[in-house]
Amino acid sequence: MVETLAVAVLGAPKVGKTAVVRQFLYHDFTETYSPTKRRCTYRPSVVFNGSMYDLKIMDVPHLTAFPANSSQEWSDLKSRGLRNTDAYILVYDICSPESFEYVKMIRQQIQENRMGSAGEVPIIVVGNKRDQQRQRFMPRQTLSALVKKSWKCGYMACSAKYNWHILLLFKELLGSALAHGCKNNHCAVRLQGALHRDRCSLM
Repeated sequence: MVETLAVAVLGAPKVGKTAVVRQFLYHDFTETYSPTKRRCTYRPSVVFNGSMYDLKIMDVPHLTAFPANSSQEWSDLKSRGLRNTDAYILVYDICSPESFEYVKMIRQQIQENRMGSAGEVPIIVVGNKRDQQRQRFMPRQTLSALVKKSWKCGYMACSAKYNWHILLLFKELLGSALAHGCKNNHCAVRLQGALHRDRCSLM
């Protein structure tokens, strides 16, 4: 039986959530901005050290808040299943302090509202648009230190446009998710490549 890992991609509008996902899956990037209006779920398969895993990557439209309880979670199509997701990618635009504040808010809400041991849920904060680093609102080292030390989350800067660190991002995230699932068994995980990339289905 192939294990399935669910990953939710969250962030403010125009930060490049969909671009990050599509670059990982299809090596595709478009300059035209199209807002994500409905949740899109992708189901690729990847290989880690000879074992195959099915991914459920949820590209989630902008949320005003993370669902605080099951009632909120299942009353909104965009939020369904978010409280039991295996890992989270929180994307912000390195040129937009407002998008970082949104990530800060959502990260706090995830930790407060997740069922079970919230502090152990794998989260990676992603600064997208690394190719525009001259316009960044805060030095990368400062943000990295804040996220890693204060938030206890992973941090990575990437560029969906130029496919920079996109593969590494998913390697780190999935490695954290699988290691968390192994409950301190120190699983060695390495992303070797996708076996197939399925089409997306709108929910």
